Amino acid sequence: MALEVTQVLLNAQSADGAVRKLAEENLRQFQEQNVAAFLLSLSHELGNNEKPAESRKLAGLILKNSLDAKEVQRKGELAQQWLALDPAVKGQIKASLLQTLSSAAPEAHQTSAQVIAKIAAVELPQGEWPDLVVSLLKNMAEQPISHLKQATLETLGYVCEEVSADVLAQEQVNSILTAVVQGMNATETSNDVRLAATRALYNALDFAQTNFENDMERDYIMRVICEATLSADVRVRQAAFECLVSISSTYYEKLAPYMQDIFAITSKAVKEDEEPVSLQAMEFWSSICDEEIEIQEEYGGDFSGDSEVPYFRFIKQALPALVPMLLGTLTKQEEDQDQDEEVWNLAMAGGTCLGLVARNVGDDIVPLVMPYVEENISKLDWRSREAATYAFGSILEGPSLEKLTPLVNVALNFMLNAMKDENNHVKDTTAWTLGRIFEFLHGPSVDAPVITQANLPLILTVLLGSIKDEPNVAEKVCGAIYFLAQGYEGTGGLSSPLSPFFQNIVQALLATADREEAGDSRLRTSAYETLNEVVRCSTEDTAPVVMQLVPVILQKLNLTLEMQILSSEDKEKQSELQALLCGVLQVMIQKLGANEATKYGIVQYADQMMGLFLRVFACRSATVHEEAMLAIGALAYATGVEFGKYMQEFYRYLEMGLQNFEEYQVCAVTVGVVGDICRALDDKVLPFCDGIMTQLLKDLSSNQLHRSVKPPIFSCFGDIALAIEEHFEKYLMYAMPMLQGAAELAAQQANRDDEMIDYSNQLRNGIFEAYSGIFQGFKKSKAELMIPYAAHILQFIENVYQDKDRDDLVTKAAIGVLGDLADTLGTNAAPLFLQFVFYKDFLDECLSSDDQQLKETAEWAQIMVNRIA
Repeated sequence: MALEVTQVLLNAQSADGAVRKLAEENLRQFQEQNVAAFLLSLSHELGNNEKPAESRKLAGLILKNSLDAKEVQRKGELAQQWLALDPAVKGQIKASLLQTLSSAAPEAHQTSAQVIAKIAAVELPQGEWPDLVVSLLKNMAEQPISHLKQATLETLGYVCEEVSADVLAQEQVNSILTAVVQGMNATETSNDVRLAATRALYNALDFAQTNFENDMERDYIMRVICEATLSADVRVRQAAFECLVSISSTYYEKLAPYMQDIFAITSKAVKEDEEPVSLQAMEFWSSICDEEIEIQEEYGGDFSGDSEVPYFRFIKQALPALVPMLLGTLTKQEEDQDQDEEVWNLAMAGGTCLGLVARNVGDDIVPLVMPYVEENISKLDWRSREAATYAFGSILEGPSLEKLTPLVNVALNFMLNAMKDENNHVKDTTAWTLGRIFEFLHGPSVDAPVITQANLPLILTVLLGSIKDEPNVAEKVCGAIYFLAQGYEGTGGLSSPLSPFFQNIVQALLATADREEAGDSRLRTSAYETLNEVVRCSTEDTAPVVMQLVPVILQKLNLTLEMQILSSEDKEKQSELQALLCGVLQVMIQKLGANEATKYGIVQYADQMMGLFLRVFACRSATVHEEAMLAIGALAYATGVEFGKYMQEFYRYLEMGLQNFEEYQVCAVTVGVVGDICRALDDKVLPFCDGIMTQLLKDLSSNQLHRSVKPPIFSCFGDIALAIEEHFEKYLMYAMPMLQGAAELAAQQANRDDEMIDYSNQLRNGIFEAYSGIFQGFKKSKAELMIPYAAHILQFIENVYQDKDRDDLVTKAAIGVLGDLADTLGTNAAPLFLQFVFYKDFLDECLSSDDQQLKETAEWAQIMVNRIA
């Protein structure tokens, strides 16, 4: 049944485009005509040691891609295609793959290992291929040649990576762990085998819950990992530390007996080992910090000696030795790290970990770090000055304001002067540190602000001077201005301390965004994002400046439409710039549109804006589509019923957005804009509702559309119903079954992880928003239409009430719909309230809540229910 495919596979890699295209077409036809023979032929090619390495490699790759895909729906289709094959054919392919593990060619046995794991991911959950693990372990038992041992361990690792922990029986897990840990032993002479075993253990750790409960087994696993961190092979040492990092989060509560030894080996690795290893050793402590911060945030500081929550304060205990170790890494900077946004090295990892330690232990870190800062901040060597600045900036989140404020008051002038340092690294880190000061020690909630009327002019003089510096420094300065502006948000009133400087700040940010080199780094994005924040946090007295800014940004957007597009890079630059400018316009529309006195500043430019947005859509780029769509939503909200005149022309783009399944964020944003338009136009949206509702219902029925878009679609039903009121009747017979089906899905409790719980809450919130809008829309004249659905809705509310995983938003929405139902249906609902008595307890729970908004909603709902029940 297998056919000769060598030449076609080689041709598919030919430098000659025509030859390559023909070969690809031949392979596609073969696959479509006889998928079983196609896959069997590929497995034989991969397993044949006589064949060229190039054809074997491509055969393995195509085989792997025939079993798996990133896109969920496609992945499911491929799994079904495999399961539907003749068992005899599948048996031949699997036997061939297992045989290929003994091939001396690394690419062949490594690819075979990956394909076996992909098949395991499909078959094991279905109860198929029960002897896979036994077959693989047999390879280990027969004292095989080292490359078979290596390939087998790689396969076990890949299998553990692909399948979920509940698929394998504990007996199988025990056998896998035994084989893997033996392969890691120091007695193993092949470093390739030790590496494969260590990587396999990393993937198998999630399966080892039972083994980690057993002291003896856990001790043995930990000993072998710690020994592997001392291997002569740098790859093995790195992989062993990766195992420790994984264990630090998965088995935090089991770590206490090993922490002294782990500190010794991580400390040695950080100080002496090669960077890939020392980075992982450092990551262990960052991971422990993350775990302990999460415990503190979840349970507060309320830990007594007999607390059931495992919280060992490992960081606090290690503090006197850990902080000096971290500080020691800060002077290991790379010469050009300030120019590379992607760089990650020991100095950066050390500072990041120091920041996490500060968040973990708070005030206790300050006396351990400040002597280092004071000793190094003025040294001649730039590395010392930068390291001291980085250390200071890293500890600004965590300790109390009482502890930090006196230090920052002393340091602020020093930092402002350091913006003139001769070294670029120092200026870069100083600007970042100023941003951290403004983020954490400045704002309406800070009792003793470090920024005052006296020092603000100097701060802004320095920042607006330094924004002209090298792009990397200018970008950090933008970040500092961002947090400076944010700190004045909510000060209320007509003016802000920033108002006298507002025009200069805006001009500096526009000039920065226009810098020639701004497009080659994150500088342009940072400048526009900061401009958005400055405008968003501005006060009424600066509205004239914002109004003057509108035509400036419109002119810039117009210029992007005239850019010469000669390459994909040009297209990308155009798209990025259009997205940024649409983002600025959105913020300005929201700012000026929120106040009747300034709304005319938007209305007078509405025609011009809309014309530009429609031309931007014609460029057809997803990011731009998204940003332009958001700006249009803001414009609809600001212009209200006047927006109707744009609908005829805009509607086709709205429809395109709703049909954009691939770029689902665009679809989600468009759904939100439909809501904005409904609120703006009320019943004037009616002529477009047939098309919109048809597309929304199609979206809900589609398996291709990302599930995150579905809750906003339900909310959108509510917006449409509120806008068109009794006219929603014609959509009811289509919308209600969708809502009821989703309500049943959201009520399912089985196998829910955190992600599923979050999604379930979003879905329920969307459903309740739909019901609320429909009830209110029908209240005046068509209330009776909802009577047939009332029992189902109350049942849904009861299910939500009984679910301990519901969040506050869902609770508020549910109690609101309870009131809407009683309000709209009146006495028609009275018998149902006799049947569904849970509502009394639900109302009581909400009435005793600390959340004022929830309490008020519940009080209103109680009045509505009491009228009829």
